[in-house]
Amino acid sequence: MSFAELGLSPEILRAVDELGYSEATPIQAKAIPLVLSGRDLLAAAQTGTGKTAAFLLPILERLKKFANPSVSPAMHPVRALILSPTRELADQIGVNAKAYTKHLPLRSTTIYGGVNMDPQTAELRRGIEIVIATPGRLLDHIQQKTIQLNKVDVLVLDEADRMLDMGFIQDIRKIMSLLPKQRQTLLFSATFAPEIKRLAADFMHDPQTVEVARQNSTNAQVEQLVYAVDSGRKRALLSHLIREREMSQVIVFCKTKISADQLSRDLKRDGHAAEAIHGDKAQSARLETLNSFKSGEVKVLVATDVAARGLDISELPFVVNYEMPNSPEDYVHRIGRTGRAGASGVAISLMSPDEVKQHEAIEKLTRQTLPPQTVSGFERRESSAADSGFGSRNAGRERSDARPVREPRAERSERPERSERPERSERPERSERPERSERPERSERAPRDNPHRDSSRQREQRDPQEGLKVARAGVIGGRVLPQRQREVPALLLPPRYKVNQER
Repeated sequence: MSFAELGLSPEILRAVDELGYSEATPIQAKAIPLVLSGRDLLAAAQTGTGKTAAFLLPILERLKKFANPSVSPAMHPVRALILSPTRELADQIGVNAKAYTKHLPLRSTTIYGGVNMDPQTAELRRGIEIVIATPGRLLDHIQQKTIQLNKVDVLVLDEADRMLDMGFIQDIRKIMSLLPKQRQTLLFSATFAPEIKRLAADFMHDPQTVEVARQNSTNAQVEQLVYAVDSGRKRALLSHLIREREMSQVIVFCKTKISADQLSRDLKRDGHAAEAIHGDKAQSARLETLNSFKSGEVKVLVATDVAARGLDISELPFVVNYEMPNSPEDYVHRIGRTGRAGASGVAISLMSPDEVKQHEAIEKLTRQTLPPQTVSGFERRESSAADSGFGSRNAGRERSDARPVREPRAERSERPERSERPERSERPERSERPERSERPERSERAPRDNPHRDSSRQREQRDPQEGLKVARAGVIGGRVLPQRQREVPALLLPPRYKVNQER
């Protein structure tokens, strides 16, 4: 279906034609008419199928009636708010928005963290109809009272499942409480979790559901390969694959920022043009790295999952999962960076023995069988072959219970056999140990010379009166306890009795 058949204005069609768009994708063909009708929409589609244009183009069509060339900020209030989980995705949406509004007097801007707020504040005060923002930085501007959301007509939650994973649910609820009740809400995501449907039930009014592909499915144009390798040889295998397959452009995904930085340094030592990108990098450095990667100056981009959403690189040929993701949904987003817009791609996963469970979870989610393979020269060692899930599905899980039998130790020649040892009754008594009858009585033994301890019996022998006091007071473990006088309350006894407090 062509874009002209979807009811878009000539100004938008002209911008789309200049970008090289000819036919609408399935998600665009189904979503654009529903958005133009003003209905709330809950849309699910594979990443890389054109979701951004599916909500931006009809939003521009709806806001076209408010377009004007006035320089007054009051004539350009915020009418469309698009929330994004990451800076990269927000920046990508902002680039597309400026391209689509090339022939319309509608203003758009992008606000996210990691950069100075002053330029963003100046842009907002100038008047903006379309704001693309991350939740955290948007709340900062709301607190500084540099943005007003009382005239928002359309709200878009892009990659809502990722926002929930990143803990933005409270921020989203706070932002929605500031928006007008009468608005259109659009929720776009590559995957639908139960939490997403609950969120839609809370904030959306009778939404229409659009699904152009089975949930959590991968792109059929992407070839998926899994290589079994020891964790200590992953980096060497990755370097080998980059050279053997002549990867001119590849994104390598790691789970942590530390491992991404370390892998980037190791690949540089191997002679590859590699750079790392993750959340600890300054936004200016991240944008510079992305531009270098898109231009071809950087061949290998080592990234965490922060870059799994929002990177739109045309005809990216390779994606490598250096570390298998803990969440199988992240696998779908990672390999979705390649094979976009109908192009083909290759997704390679390096699986160590301790990542078998992640591999099984991915197969269960995508309903695919991804048999592990080996690369010549990087086969697993024999010592750990029994503990892996590699090879056939059942062969790796069957462990042999046979244990190596220890060889018997050489008998010591001077050690007699058990049968030749004398019985206990026949063993000679120790000559130096006297018989029990010959031992002196306890009373005849010499007292130990201990200046710090003195028994009550010795003190009684020295002074009978003192011994009597000791006996009265009591001795516990050689310590003399002072006698305490018993105090009997007089109110508890009849007055005719005489209380004798001395024992």
